[in-house]
Amino acid sequence: MPFYENGDVRINYEEVGSGFPLLIIPGGGLNSTMAALREPFNPMDRYKEDFRCITSDLRNASEGQSSGPLEIDRPWDSYSEDQLGLMDYLGIDKFLLMGFCIGGPMIHNLLRLAPDRVVAAAMMQPSGFRAEMPDLFYQNNIKAWGPPLCEKRSEVDMDMVHEFLTNMYTNRADFVFTVSREFVRSLKTPLLIAPDNVPAHPYETAMEVASLAPNSELTRFPWKDSDEHIEEAVEQARAFLRRHDPTRI
Repeated sequence: MPFYENGDVRINYEEVGSGFPLLIIPGGGLNSTMAALREPFNPMDRYKEDFRCITSDLRNASEGQSSGPLEIDRPWDSYSEDQLGLMDYLGIDKFLLMGFCIGGPMIHNLLRLAPDRVVAAAMMQPSGFRAEMPDLFYQNNIKAWGPPLCEKRSEVDMDMVHEFLTNMYTNRADFVFTVSREFVRSLKTPLLIAPDNVPAHPYETAMEVASLAPNSELTRFPWKDSDEHIEEAVEQARAFLRRHDPTRI
């Protein structure tokens, strides 16, 4: 796999297919890697005949090959800048987005940072804040992400991991973590939302995004309960992305 490098940041990425660019953000929380693009379907395989599909390992994912500084004071923005920097490196200005799990909040952050570059976005089983489990993401990552990172990187300790996760999740414990409801209400970018309903992917938050965003549409729910329904969501997402592909208009 090739790498994009920017100072101390090194991002492992992959691209397949041709056509208008589609940046795909895998699920898996802070351990998001390209290898996670298998369930509930593999978008790199399913959409390579329609788009130039691009994906990458998240910086510092435990099983990934991407690495970079732990930017404690700007956790979400550091990840977004990796993604935008990769697109710059590939010579891409405008692009479509698809994100799974943590890709939901990351899409919102990319829409905030680069609204003129994102043509449309599909949020598949997006993660978000769940009031009855307010420290879910902190607890998941302090156990499953922090210790492997400290083992791999001698300059990082668990106190730094605690500060990073506190800034990323605890101090933003509302809605989708990265933007406000007012921001979503002001969005003009077309959104497709495929809700889930597990602890890390709250149905209520996904539906609230859909109700607030003025140019949004929903898949059926549930959509992961059968192969037939997964296929229906795959085709709805394909149609949505093709409809907003400026080279097809």
